Order: sequence, then structure tokens, then C-alpha cells
Amino acid sequence: MGQVAKGARKHGGRTIGVIPKRLMSVEFIDHDSTQMHVVKDMRERKGLIESLADGFIALPGGIGTLEELLEIWVGRYLGFHNKPIAILDPSGVYGSLRLALDDLTAMNFMKPGQHELVSWCNTIDSAIDCVTL
Repeated sequence: MGQVAKGARKHGGRTIGVIPKRLMSVEFIDHDSTQMHVVKDMRERKGLIESLADGFIALPGGIGTLEELLEIWVGRYLGFHNKPIAILDPSGVYGSLRLALDDLTAMNFMKPGQHELVSWCNTIDSAIDCVTL
């Protein structure tokens, strides 16, 4: 994420960091962020990120990224927000996730319309287009 933020600022963008106090000593802190918010815990972090964001682009990542993506996706499905969500996946990292979601839909655990709430993108430009209001 540090490189993404650095690139955004290089091209005139502003960046906002949100980190739980407990993680300040073990996680990367982008001291060049336009704004930095230190919060109590992960729940507060995700709530603040959701309230500040106009849209969301998920990059390939680990279990934390996946958890945050799914929470934002469920929030949109349940009507808590109507912000655009894009998954930037140029290397097919999330291919297995897509197949699992297809299986869940086929087994009637997911409704078919839930897939359309997220845009799957292969390029940075297409992901930005998907979340640009």
C-alpha cells in the first residue's frame, strides 16, 4: 500500500492513513500521508475508512484484505452504502475466489445479483473508471 500511496501523491492525489494504535509499532506507517488517523481498534478503522471513501479498489492481498473486501461488499449488498467497489486483479490472484462465489451462487447461498455489486478489473485504469463517480 505504501507504493500505491506514494504514486497517488506523485500525481497530485491525497492519501489518508488509518491505523489502530496497537499496530503502530508493527505495521508500516506512511508518514507522508496527507492525513493520518490513529484509532482504537480495527472496527473503528474500517468504519472510518468506509465513511471517508468515495469508492473502494481491492488489490491482491492476504486475509486482512479479503476480510475488508467482503465486509465492504456485504455492506453494499445490505444497503449500508452505495459506493462502487472494484477488485483489481491483473494476475488472477482472486480467480479461485470468483469460482467459489460462483459455487455459492449455484448452491443458492448467494443471490445472483450480489456478483454485480463488484467490478472485476484487470487494469488500473479500468479499476479507477469503475469507482469514479
